[in-house]
Amino acid sequence: MNYKVLTLLACGLFSYSVMGQNQPTTQTETLKKEMDPAVYLDSIKKTFVNHASSASIEKRWLNELMNQDLFKDLEAELADANFDDEDIRLDELPTELLKERLKRLNEKTPFNVEYNETLEKVIKSFLKKRKRSFERLIGLSEYYFPMFEEQLAKQNVPLEVKYLSIVESALNPTAKSRVGATGLWQFMYPTGKQYNLEVTSYTDDRIDPLKSSEAAAKFLSDLYGMFGDWDLVLASYNAGPGNVSKAIRRSNGYTNYWNIRPNLPRETQNYLPAFYATMYIFEYAKEHGIASKKSPIKVVETDTIAVKKTMSFDQIASLLDVSKEEITFLNPTYKLGVIPYDSGKQNFLRLPIKKIGLMASNEAKMYAYVDYVDSRKEQPNYNIVAESIVETASVNPRYHTIKKGESLGTIANKYGLSQTELKKLNNMKSSVIYPGKKLVVGKTAVAQASSKGSKSNFYTVQRGDSLSSISKKFAGVTVSKLKSLNNMKDADAIRPGMKLRVN
Repeated sequence: MNYKVLTLLACGLFSYSVMGQNQPTTQTETLKKEMDPAVYLDSIKKTFVNHASSASIEKRWLNELMNQDLFKDLEAELADANFDDEDIRLDELPTELLKERLKRLNEKTPFNVEYNETLEKVIKSFLKKRKRSFERLIGLSEYYFPMFEEQLAKQNVPLEVKYLSIVESALNPTAKSRVGATGLWQFMYPTGKQYNLEVTSYTDDRIDPLKSSEAAAKFLSDLYGMFGDWDLVLASYNAGPGNVSKAIRRSNGYTNYWNIRPNLPRETQNYLPAFYATMYIFEYAKEHGIASKKSPIKVVETDTIAVKKTMSFDQIASLLDVSKEEITFLNPTYKLGVIPYDSGKQNFLRLPIKKIGLMASNEAKMYAYVDYVDSRKEQPNYNIVAESIVETASVNPRYHTIKKGESLGTIANKYGLSQTELKKLNNMKSSVIYPGKKLVVGKTAVAQASSKGSKSNFYTVQRGDSLSSISKKFAGVTVSKLKSLNNMKDADAIRPGMKLRVN
């Protein structure tokens, strides 16, 4: 007896445990459909294989990094300033000391760094008005310069060209000039296209720090092949090779930048002095008391990962606990804050290395969450569209004008009516008719769509209808047209309640 009880109890417990194992799958699917995305997000993140979290970039710093003011100020100054007419005194930098420092700079670079009064005025103007800006730029350079130097070295372009990006964009990847030049290296659309910088609805490679730096290095190398002088290369990068060639012709064939400078556009006249002034200030920042605002992140502390499903910056930020501002700073090329999945081209996400590890370890769960969010989006309901079409038929009389020689019988036969029906439609007691008189020979039903419906008109098939009888209700509609509009082969295939398109 006890043995039987124990056996039954064991069987019961086994059955319960099996049921318990099978049940969660069904419950999970049900809960998943009903669960709020925020709750689902939390539940997914609790299962993440975790890595030590990295310090995120301070929001205040991010706002500073993406600030457009410095770029706009510099753009306006290069376009409008007349440094030649300025008289700027700076006690901390006597002329003789500047000459000595420029001489040392010239020894270290293939550029022609030579003292002249214009360059002295630009250097002193920058030191007097832009010290705080250079603190920020030196901090930013810690992130950008390593990637610039790598690309410049590949193309045998002097590494000092990295300072050109400061003159071009103030190290702002989203900088856009008054004429549409975009990015750190200020590529116009046609030039960018020439160097494989693609622009789509989602992305702009001109804003991508790495891709645009590679393109800029190739472009500068090509310009050096044309002019063989780095000063002229920089001038042509700004003004275009054509304008530099014209300036050389107007200067009686002189090819030294300072000799052709008066024949260059105003902005280009200020361009090279601004470049050399920037180079000087970076090299002698300590001597002028310029303390760098240290960058909170360096490019070597980041890495990339291929994205295998379209994801928004908001989704990535929520899943990985990274601020959206940080993702935007590290991935400026994605204009809409969305990284699209393209089966023909890989798109990459750049993040701090530790966050890359977290994503790589939990990709499947992250993409499952993205699928879940997408599944909750409102889908088009085609039934609503169909039901919004109201088949109210406005009934209009159909007339026939009697011609000479016609009789009531011939007219009735023409419209599939009996003489009695025709007389009844026209309230006639006699069969006598006269040429020119109009007879009502039927009624035309015009289907009308509601304001919410589509432009097409539909008719709901009634009991006893045929394609022939339906066609007679609508002006200009034949049986063949009805079959064509509704992709019908068999004229007898209609059923009551079916909606037919009639025009």
